[in-house]
Amino acid sequence: MLDVHRLRVFRSVVASGSVAGAAVNLGYTPSAISQHLSALQRETGLTLLAKEGRGLRPTAAGLALAAEADGVLARLGAAETLVTDLREGRTGTLSIAYFASVGAAWLPGVVRVLIEDFPGLRLDLELRDDVAELPDDRPDLQVLVMQSQDQTPRGFVAHHLLDDSYVAVVPASHRFAGKEEVELAELGDEPWVDNDFARGWCRRNLLDACAAAGFSPTFHVEAHDYPTALAFVEAGIGPTVLPELGTLSLPPGTVAVRLVRPTPVRSLHAVVAEPVADTPPIRAALDALRAAAGRERARRESAGSVA
Repeated sequence: MLDVHRLRVFRSVVASGSVAGAAVNLGYTPSAISQHLSALQRETGLTLLAKEGRGLRPTAAGLALAAEADGVLARLGAAETLVTDLREGRTGTLSIAYFASVGAAWLPGVVRVLIEDFPGLRLDLELRDDVAELPDDRPDLQVLVMQSQDQTPRGFVAHHLLDDSYVAVVPASHRFAGKEEVELAELGDEPWVDNDFARGWCRRNLLDACAAAGFSPTFHVEAHDYPTALAFVEAGIGPTVLPELGTLSLPPGTVAVRLVRPTPVRSLHAVVAEPVADTPPIRAALDALRAAAGRERARRESAGSVA
């Protein structure tokens, strides 16, 4: 039977490229590392490492064992985490999925409430924009963009949180920067900065609104997320259009302008699995999400937002 500790040492040597490097990373002496390696090679009957200059490189057998060791160590780590949870009374798990702008704006407050009110609860957080295809892969709670509650997956309950209007973000020197609002069609000739790598419903919603205004936007630069797109805007590359929730931390050289005729809107919902819908952690998470959405509505009303 292979010694797990020796597997850890071996994996460290492969990653470090030398006995000395592994010794520094693990806090051992080089001689102790060498002894573990020799013992592992005796156990396996394989040559796992070969000298290369002043370092070591894994042989073909060593590479295969290192890849397998990754899985073994990961599973062992999960088992150790479970043991720690059981020992410290953390016997429950709540899985939450969210998309990026909600993660930045709302999720820290939700997580703070949960860890304060349910210290024995383990949180499993996942960043995703879509609904998992298999029901068993779906989280207990997910914040989603849906056109209507009719799209709620079977076996889940939807709670409306916020209608999130889109705005144009332009450089502070842009001709629209001093306006309170612009018609969407006025952006038709602008060199847009894209901000949605996922090409999901939010982007389709925006493109549909542009089509209703009589144009299709020209994307001169493609960014994979809102912060990168806003950095391009600040650099003067062009405007970007995104939901208002994504503009809470605008760069100093940019301005958000309301869009009208039409105003693209996305509807945010919290979708909860029916078996856990009435559990205290889910109720607390929903209350925290509703409170965050309420604060966002109040902020927009005080700022004169259209949302």
